[in-house]
Order: sequence, then structure tokens, then C-alpha cells
Amino acid sequence: MSKILIVGANHAGTSAAKTILTNYPEHEVTVLDANSNISFLGCGMALWIGNQISGPEGLFYSSKEQLESLGAKVYMQSPAEKIDYDHKAVYAKDMDGNEFSLNYDKLILATGSLPIIPNLPGKDLENVQKVKLYQHAQDVIARLENPDIKNVVVVGAGYIGVELAEAFERHGKNVTLIDVADTCLPTYYDEPFTDMMRENLRENGINLAFGETVVELKGDTKVKEVVTDKNTYPADMVILSIGFRPNNELGKDKLKLFKNGAYLVDKKQQTSIEDVYAIGDCATVYDNSIQDTNYIALATNSVRSAIVAAHNAAGSFIESPGVQGSNGIAIYDLKMVSTGLTLKRAIGLGIDALATDFEDFQKPEFIEEGNEKVKIRIVYDKNTRRIIGAQMASKHDMSMGIHMFSLAIQEQVTIDKLALTDIFFLPHFNKPYNYITMAAISAK
Repeated sequence: MSKILIVGANHAGTSAAKTILTNYPEHEVTVLDANSNISFLGCGMALWIGNQISGPEGLFYSSKEQLESLGAKVYMQSPAEKIDYDHKAVYAKDMDGNEFSLNYDKLILATGSLPIIPNLPGKDLENVQKVKLYQHAQDVIARLENPDIKNVVVVGAGYIGVELAEAFERHGKNVTLIDVADTCLPTYYDEPFTDMMRENLRENGINLAFGETVVELKGDTKVKEVVTDKNTYPADMVILSIGFRPNNELGKDKLKLFKNGAYLVDKKQQTSIEDVYAIGDCATVYDNSIQDTNYIALATNSVRSAIVAAHNAAGSFIESPGVQGSNGIAIYDLKMVSTGLTLKRAIGLGIDALATDFEDFQKPEFIEEGNEKVKIRIVYDKNTRRIIGAQMASKHDMSMGIHMFSLAIQEQVTIDKLALTDIFFLPHFNKPYNYITMAAISAK
């Protein structure tokens, strides 16, 4: 029997604990977490804030009680403060401030990520909010009950920023979305797709301030204005959502780090120290689209990395098959999904890449109801013909299609092989010459 200690109990930590407890009950599992709750689905935060779901209850998929029922010992509101890697001991402090230590045979770090807070003048004014934890969302919702909050400025037009812009507009607020980039979601989509989302936001009343840098937040005790290098915007609430950084405080001086500070791990999720694993947003992943180590902070990657680490920590040695960074978003009924590399990023990495585009109705034109157009782009390596990325957008839910592209990248499928892949046809679902096949056939 081994003592396995897990530090952090959100997506990654919870998944690791459940994997060990259900497959290897002979091991002693202890979980430490600084928060008062676990397993909060932050990706559902905007739905809660925007009243698209009735409450937060469904955003939790586990609990302290559930882990304890499986056999874990769980310490909540007990942040780990120091780790002695040489003597395999973690030093923590409980909710009453009492210090204690725990020894381990295997350690799994699942410390997640932290919001990036720019050092702006006025960042500490009242109603300047960050969004990451359940408590952050709870605080924002409580403040929205104040009728004086009419103008909301969201800084950062990544996934969370775009989702929150929609959520606040659904509350009837005057919403301004600011980003230093000249568009939204550029990490995940090429220009034809970011253009679609930009117009979607504008058509639904979101004020867009792209290509602007925030330089100051103004107010007395409460925020009143957001000043950029080009304009000034009224603001009764400001949401800072410019990104996250790996939470590496417990190992940054001892473990090898990636270029962004994440713990560098191998395909077993093991760090540079034997018996110490790192999973989720605090660790690297193997990215099949570039066939190299990368940092991709997604809940799905957290779960997968946790499963791999859990089996290895318990003594069953397996390796991760890698990830593709598959992701998606749905804003005002516009659904967009992507996986792997965009064409712009592939070229930026020095890959001789091409893209093939196609747009068509999901179903034959004689299907008159519920038939929407789908836009698709497949990115591939010109020399090897290997598929390295894909993007899709539609008001129709075509999201399941991106799973095929994720697997194609993982298994190094070529664009030519995709062109002849057996894709079924029935008018209720698609066309005989469907947009996936046609995009592949159209590739140069």
C-alpha cells in the first residue's frame, strides 16, 4: 500500500482521486485543497451569471463527502504552504490556522492556474472583478443586483471574456469588450471564424473595442471609467479576464518548469522528481498537433492528465496519447469548435501549412426546416499532408464532428485519407457530398 497525496481538488485533483479510489482501493489517498468547495465547472460560470441556468448546483460534479465515501481523507480550506521533496512531506495550515504536515509515497500536484491581474492603476477599486472560482461568480451575481451597475467592461476577448460579455448583455447591461488583439478568440480560430464571432457580438449589442490596450482604471472608491490607449469607457463594473498562469508556487524552485512556468512533465505526468506528478493547469501536456510539449489549459486536458497520473502513481504504468487542445464555444446560438493548430499559428511555428475551406448546408436543401449552413476549415502540412488542425462554425450543433478531427490529428491521418473516409449519409443528418468530404477533396 502506498500513501498518495493529492494537492488540489478541482477538475484534475478530483479525477485523480476518483481514478485511484475506484481502481486501487488498497492505496491510502489524501486530498488537500485551499477552497471550501471542489469540482466547480468554471466553464459554466457565464451560464449561471447570464441566467441561462437556474443556479450553480449542477456546476459541481463531486464533493468532499463523495470522495470520503470512496475512502479518501479530505482536508478542505487547508492550503499547502511548503513541500519538502527530499523528505516527502507537505506542510499545510487548516481553516483555524493550525499547522500540520502529511507524508507521502507519491505526490500529485493539481494546483491549477491563477488569474493574470495586470498591474494597472485602479485595479484595486471596488467592482473590479476577477472570474475563476465559484466565489468570484457568486460575488459578481450579487453585485449585479445593484441597479446602479449599468455599464460593464470586460477586459480580454478570449473564451471567458466573450462568454461573460454575452452573460452581462442578457442582464440588460451596456457591455464593452476590450482586447489588445484586433479580434476575439484568435488563439483558437483563424480570421474567417473570428470575423463571424465579432459580427455576432456586434449584432447582439456588444460594444467592441479591439486593438486597444487598457492603461488605467479610474474612480474614487468605485471604478467609474476604463481608459485605453485610444478611448475612455464608462464602467460601473470591470471584469479582468485576460488569461491565467500556472500556479507553481509549491515547486517553482525545485521542479523543472516549462517556458511559461508550468511544471514540465513526461507522458506519465511525472515531473523532474521521481514520485512527484503534476496534472491539469499547473502542468504541461504533449501536443500532437506540434508533436512536442506544450501548455494547453482546458478542463478536458485536466481530466485526462489526472487519469494518466493516477494510474502511474498507483503502480500501473501508462502513457498519455497526447492532446490536441479541442475546444468549443456557443454565443447567441453561434456555435464554434476547433482542435489543433490554426493556419496562422502553424505558419508562425514555421510549418509549411495550407488550409482547405468549405461552406454548405448541413442537410440537403429539400430539408426546409432546421437546416443551417456549416463553415469548415481543415489545416494540414503541405509536405506530409498530415492534418494538424480544424475549425467549424454554424448555428447547427455540428460539434461532434470535431472529435473526428481530434482523433485524426492524434493518429496522423492525412487530408487525402480523410477525403475517402466512409462518412454515412441520410437526409435527416447530412448530405451525400458533405462539407467534411468536400473540404478534404478540395485540398490542393
